[in-house]
Amino acid sequence: MGRLDNRVALVTGASRGIGAAAAEAFAREGASVVINTIPDERMDAMASEVVSRITTAGGAAIKVVADITVLAQVEAMVVDAQKAFGDVDVLVANAAYAKRSAWNEISVEQWDRTMAVNLRGAFLCCRAVHPGMLRKARGSIITVTSVTVDLGMAGSLDYVASKAGVIGFTRALAREVGPDGIRVNSVMPGAIRTEYEVELETETEDELATRLAELQSLPQRGYAEDLAGTFVYLASDDSAFVTGQVVAVDGGWIHH
Repeated sequence: MGRLDNRVALVTGASRGIGAAAAEAFAREGASVVINTIPDERMDAMASEVVSRITTAGGAAIKVVADITVLAQVEAMVVDAQKAFGDVDVLVANAAYAKRSAWNEISVEQWDRTMAVNLRGAFLCCRAVHPGMLRKARGSIITVTSVTVDLGMAGSLDYVASKAGVIGFTRALAREVGPDGIRVNSVMPGAIRTEYEVELETETEDELATRLAELQSLPQRGYAEDLAGTFVYLASDDSAFVTGQVVAVDGGWIHH
């Protein structure tokens, strides 16, 4: 028996990286998984590959294309999930937007896009799955913040501000929906080697690995798969009395 047998999990931004790793881990634990991707040809193709890996291994998964900043698309995505598998038990609000810019070079359009994806998207998704979770009198919502909130990283003012907002959102929502039997927690990844990090190319992998080894308690690189167990824990009944928490998975970079 898997820890997520008979559960339905919706993971946004699950084409690659952390979202894909969480989705595949859920499937291994018995969940039926809805893989969300943005309307983008490259991301769509990668999302199809995630679905293929899950189904080839004997799991259940579908792909749903939706821009999580658009209310109608979010609502349609949840309807698609319900038609395929039933009401959503687990939501991972993982989809995010980030662009490196000096703070005084951030355009209003960039600021608004960052806030729309990272905050409004999480809000819309949570609101859309809430009625189904109410029907089941249970649910687990997992948001994704960032170690940059604690670091105050330069060059990412809009992103850091949005991810700090995610923490406040998580804590407030945990208070709101706790009486409904719904838990809300956040995962705080550290420096995780994902496709997006590779695309940034701000440092070579050797340079970054050397620098992180000096900062982290565990002198090793983190990968998306290193977060999978934390997502499974927060999604499952193993964390039945855990809500409103931020769980750092950063190799001991920041100590709380």
